[in-house]
Amino acid sequence: MLALLGWRVTGAFPNEPKMVMIGAPHTTNWDFVVALAAAFSLRLGFSWVGKHLLFRPPVRWFFRWLGGIPVDRRASHGFVQQMVGEFERRSRFLLAIAPEGTRKAVDRWKTGFYHIAHGAGVPIVIVTFDNARKAIHIGPAMIPSGDLAVDMDRILALYAERLGAPLLPEAP
Repeated sequence: MLALLGWRVTGAFPNEPKMVMIGAPHTTNWDFVVALAAAFSLRLGFSWVGKHLLFRPPVRWFFRWLGGIPVDRRASHGFVQQMVGEFERRSRFLLAIAPEGTRKAVDRWKTGFYHIAHGAGVPIVIVTFDNARKAIHIGPAMIPSGDLAVDMDRILALYAERLGAPLLPEAP
């Protein structure tokens, strides 16, 4: 399916049973389709976060079967701690998050992915959707240091290097 869509995957996921994968830029619903096609082609079962409105009947079961975890972005419900708990509970957990939190242009990324990875002690894996080249670039992975500003500068620099332009004007 990935080849039919004209996309390819470069790089490789680290051989780790637990990680937070951040995929950016997230600009269209097709990013989700391409990411799922890549996951199936790589035989990579992962969970992903989506807005709770996607998980209504009659398609709720389908999105959950695909690994979806609903999140209600209107209010804080301890989502970061809930995901840290999932990492502690499971022997294997690959969590994919779009750091923008939406498909719209944003001034700053949400930082929940960072706090989840840091709280769970798992690496963050950089995944870039290069729409111009129809390529998904995987890696590198980094362990969060606990210094959000420094680590976000590093993450954003990796995306800028890969895409040839910064994603955001400044790190959160």
